[in-house]
Amino acid sequence: MISDTQLYSLAIFLGSASMLLIVLYHYLEVNARDQTPLSQERKADSIPAAPTGAAVAGGKGRS
Repeated sequence: MISDTQLYSLAIFLGSASMLLIVLYHYLEVNARDQTPLSQERKADSIPAAPTGAAVAGGKGRS
């Protein structure tokens, strides 16, 4: 049977290992280089659209 102290140590170890793996994954994902060039359709999706008149006016119509 596992004691409380062993269970506590195991939980701390597994939690620390999982956090380390999460940080490592995000570090590698952010710094990864894209291998395939973007298609024209995907390039167009990444350009933000110009604001519309309703968004500029605060979302309220003028009367």
